[in-house]
Amino acid sequence: MSDSVTLRITQQKDYQFVVDFGGGLAPFVADQSAPLGTEQGPDPEQLLLAAVANCLAASLLFALRKFKQDPGKISATLTCAVGRNEKNRLRVQSIDATIELGKPGAEIEHLDRVLGQFEDFCTVSQSVQAGIPVRVHVRDSTGAVLK
Repeated sequence: MSDSVTLRITQQKDYQFVVDFGGGLAPFVADQSAPLGTEQGPDPEQLLLAAVANCLAASLLFALRKFKQDPGKISATLTCAVGRNEKNRLRVQSIDATIELGKPGAEIEHLDRVLGQFEDFCTVSQSVQAGIPVRVHVRDSTGAVLK
């Protein structure tokens, strides 16, 4: 992986921007929520959550594979609280992440060690956490809370 990441956004109309990652990846439209935008694409808060979710899920998978474990299909649900700061500006105030494993936790070896370290591998959530609290929970396929 390189030491820098670059993308380009270009205004399409009003609050819609085309996000171009380059490198042959398909661009997509990002938009603002109503009343500013027309919700024709994800808004900045959703893009932030997507980045955190993708990084956390990939980091958990990486940690599990270090121990040669198969968690089944991993999924994640993230929610952010948005509120006003002392200057009455909207800010993301916290992020809650719930990651679900595709198998029961009892079938996964070294799970305690994995759960104790996987967040440290996540570049995005650890960076975001410097300014926004990120609470992470892990459940298995039976719904049991593992972390």
